[in-house]
Amino acid sequence: MLPASDELVALCRSQVALLTEVGAALSIVYLSEKFGSTHDKLVPITAYPEAAATWEPEQVLALLSRSLDAASRRLPGVDSIEPQPAVLDEEAIARQQMILPLVHDEIVMGLLVTARTDRPWSPQETVEIEQIAQTIAIASVMDQRAQWAEEDLAQQRQLQARQHEIFDDLLHQFRNPLTALRTFGKLLVRRLRPEDANSEVASGIVRESDRLQELLKQFDAAIDLGTADVLPETAPAQLPGQTAPALPSSLLTGTALKLEAHEIVTVLEPLLMSAGAIAQDRQLTLCVDLPLRVPPIVADLKALREVINNLLDNALKYTPAGGTISVRAGLQYTTQQGQMQGVAIADTGPGIPAADRSHLFERHYRGVQAEGEIPGTGLGLAIARDLIQQMQGDIQVFSPAHDSGLIDLLPPSDAPGTVFIVWLPEQPYSVAAIQMNKSQ
Repeated sequence: MLPASDELVALCRSQVALLTEVGAALSIVYLSEKFGSTHDKLVPITAYPEAAATWEPEQVLALLSRSLDAASRRLPGVDSIEPQPAVLDEEAIARQQMILPLVHDEIVMGLLVTARTDRPWSPQETVEIEQIAQTIAIASVMDQRAQWAEEDLAQQRQLQARQHEIFDDLLHQFRNPLTALRTFGKLLVRRLRPEDANSEVASGIVRESDRLQELLKQFDAAIDLGTADVLPETAPAQLPGQTAPALPSSLLTGTALKLEAHEIVTVLEPLLMSAGAIAQDRQLTLCVDLPLRVPPIVADLKALREVINNLLDNALKYTPAGGTISVRAGLQYTTQQGQMQGVAIADTGPGIPAADRSHLFERHYRGVQAEGEIPGTGLGLAIARDLIQQMQGDIQVFSPAHDSGLIDLLPPSDAPGTVFIVWLPEQPYSVAAIQMNKSQ
């Protein structure tokens, strides 16, 4: 924290100017680098003459221990002080100089040093100088408290901004299982006869799912109301005695990410079951190509499911009825760090305009989709990329879909389509074999 704001420096300069008007040949205001400390380094805030601000404490003490005339011959930067022919005795020198601590409510902020060469300070002048010191002390306290309050407010708003992001992410991720739950309920309603005792239960699932969706809309509206008061993220200095607020590293998964070996088929199966039900409800075709034997990938199970869920949700949401969504695992390529394994999710949707592709992974960016009727928050892809990067992976996007080179992934279609490929590190064979043997 700086020892003084611009406003406090201006006030100190005005007080030094008052001392100069009554004949002070030297005036320096020092503030402690650490608020309230009497043993910390003193920093000159303002001085007259200005060169005195660069003097070492020994030089100031030397000047105060003898006449300014004698000291001016050996100390730099005091040419403006007119030499005096007489060398004063110690008692006279003492009456011409003052060193006052800047104290308020028993808190020491610094020192005020002032001296003149032609005559001692009178009792009335001494009282006035003490009042100047008190004025600077009170101003210093108010300045420090204002800085603390400003930094505390900045920290609170930084925390508020982070909380808004977390709420946005959690609400976005809540929609995916809710959509699946509502779809399952609707399928049950269609399959059960009205006289079936379970028909009312299935209708209740749909009804309560609709209610949850309405509550989500209210959450969104409430969060948007608060964003006007959120400041951009900053990194304010930590206040004395305070610890910066900390948040869990991955609230979406409930815990910090844990990278372990997982079979990609095991990861995908429950997600594809839900996606298949939603595709059926929306008159879409879901094609799945999962190799039986591929090496395990290294990932956090919950985080990877969130990523795949978001990509599937986008494909299901933006592909019109009659379209196709394809999922293929087992893609591979080699890097200097090792083998990478990919999962491709493709659709026959409208594709992504070139102007939007460079912004796809920005939070709340929806591009051309913001003008359409399909609801969204622009968070799914940002969340997906963040989680994948934490797992040392990557996401590629190709639109139109044929740019991916996976020609047989989708059936012939007039729609441009889009392909997302999630790449994750492949578990080295030797390590994977050891783990599999232990589990058997």
